[in-house]
Amino acid sequence: MSEFIQATTQLYKQALQATIRSFLRGWVMTLVVVGFAMLMMVVTLLASSLGMLGGLIAGAANAFVIGATLYLVEQVVLGARKIQWEDIPQSAGQYFWDVISVGFLVWFPLMMLEMALQANPYRPVLTTAVFFLVFVLLNPVPEVIYQRRQGSAMEVVRESYEFVLENWIEWFLPIAILLAPFGLSFFFEFSSQAGMRGGLDFFQIFTVPFRLLTSWLEYFGISNAGSSFLIILSTPILGVLMLIFRGHLFSALHGSTRRQRQFQARSRPQ
Repeated sequence: MSEFIQATTQLYKQALQATIRSFLRGWVMTLVVVGFAMLMMVVTLLASSLGMLGGLIAGAANAFVIGATLYLVEQVVLGARKIQWEDIPQSAGQYFWDVISVGFLVWFPLMMLEMALQANPYRPVLTTAVFFLVFVLLNPVPEVIYQRRQGSAMEVVRESYEFVLENWIEWFLPIAILLAPFGLSFFFEFSSQAGMRGGLDFFQIFTVPFRLLTSWLEYFGISNAGSSFLIILSTPILGVLMLIFRGHLFSALHGSTRRQRQFQARSRPQ
């Protein structure tokens, strides 16, 4: 157990250090995701009155900005280089079809399930459980898309599932620590909402850090106009940091086994 704790602590330390270096190279992403969010809000507003067609347009726009964001994260995580302004137009269309295909593969069964449970009195409990399961098993899908480059949506889902089975402790421990003070009910509510789109909802880049920051400030009894401004200002920065950290953590976990990490921790000079 002590070797596991030592190896896992070292894993997070290295991922955090790499995240800081990558953010300094790619801080421009903060401005980019804010711009994408504005674009998404305009598209969503315009598409809201178009019915099913509007839903398709909004879904395509979501896939467009998610794919572009993953491309930029890839440059700072795997490319280890500074983001240039010319990288932004180059990101357009990247991973679009990957996001569309995985999103449809997740969305369609969930939609059918919700329709089938309309009259079921246990519908809230059942849907929460299913969304939680989706959140767990498909959580690394964004990283699988841009780091593993699998050919089909089913292969992306399969690799995500296998990765979670192998690395679920190290992958979910950071979010479990962040949510621990708020209890299991908050954890299941948080995770089920995050699982509704299989981790491929662009607005989660903002909603996840926003909820975390709000909950933590309220936990410490800090709730005023100043804290609200701080949350709004910090949300896109924290969102980008989380994306980069996930990328480095996924890369480290996928490139080693738990036994290898424990051996390295044991052999490292104290």
